[in-house]
Amino acid sequence: MMAFYVRSQRRKTMIFLMHGISTRLAAYNAGGEALLRTFQGKSMINRITGATQFAQNMARQPAAWLSNTRVSAKGVLSTAQHTLTIVGVSALIMMAVLFVRPELAKDLSNLLNRAPEAETEAVVAPPLSELMEAPSSAPVAAAEPLTAEERALLGTKKQQQWVTSWLSKRYRVAGDAANMLVSTAYLTAREIKLDPLLILAVMAIESGFNPFAESPVGAQGLMQVMSKVHHDKFQDMGGTQAALNPVANIRVGSLILKDYVTRGGSVEAGLKSYVGAAAFEHDDGYGSKVLAEYQRLKMVSAGKKVPIITPVMAAVPAKPAQPLSSAEKSISGTQIAGL
Repeated sequence: MMAFYVRSQRRKTMIFLMHGISTRLAAYNAGGEALLRTFQGKSMINRITGATQFAQNMARQPAAWLSNTRVSAKGVLSTAQHTLTIVGVSALIMMAVLFVRPELAKDLSNLLNRAPEAETEAVVAPPLSELMEAPSSAPVAAAEPLTAEERALLGTKKQQQWVTSWLSKRYRVAGDAANMLVSTAYLTAREIKLDPLLILAVMAIESGFNPFAESPVGAQGLMQVMSKVHHDKFQDMGGTQAALNPVANIRVGSLILKDYVTRGGSVEAGLKSYVGAAAFEHDDGYGSKVLAEYQRLKMVSAGKKVPIITPVMAAVPAKPAQPLSSAEKSISGTQIAGL
């Protein structure tokens, strides 16, 4: 009996406990569903609010873009308007200037309507031998055979080469040009019966072998000939414009020098007249310089070694030439100045 009662009490207790648990579970489930429904409601509201804000932002963007575009277009139009205004004002000023100065309008028209320039042909430099040729009025007669005295004065081809080489180095003249100048001096000397080394010495002191040299008083060329004074001597060679032709200048200068030496009676007197100091007591050492260079050339022609650089020495005035008799003049003119 007692055992039955105990089992009955246990069964009741278990039923009570199960009922309490069921009640609590039911209450818990009811509360969880409410919380879930509340969370789900809030999440939906947030979603709707976010979508609304996104839609509002999307709606604002076209308006802002249109506003910015409107501002940019306005700036472009304003800039274009200012540019056109400046161009128009400049055009008006230009028209006014051209109206006041019609010569400017003519120059502008010529500049814009310039005729196409004709193509220029390439200029080829002529050979040096052609440049050195001088015009001649009459054909040159066949050269007469040289006498023993003439051959001694003119020297051999080898001596001429020594002189050419020394002058080329001393005055820094190209070898071909120096050869042409020296050859012309020797040919001229043979024609007019004058020492070629004297001609070369005068060329060296007068111009330093610069065929285009010109002095402040108008002396021109290798031998510094006054073409305005001796214009008659250039007539057979094309006029005074031939004064800068090296060959013509050498020939005319040599003729003038020969004439002065013959009339003066000595080389010193001839050089004094050549430099234009005939009416003065001395020639400021011009004759001494020429004769010193002449002596150096004679040593070079004799095969001696002469330095190309010589120390600068003070010029010694030349002594006035003493009057000579007719016999002495002929000897001086033959033995010293010419052939």
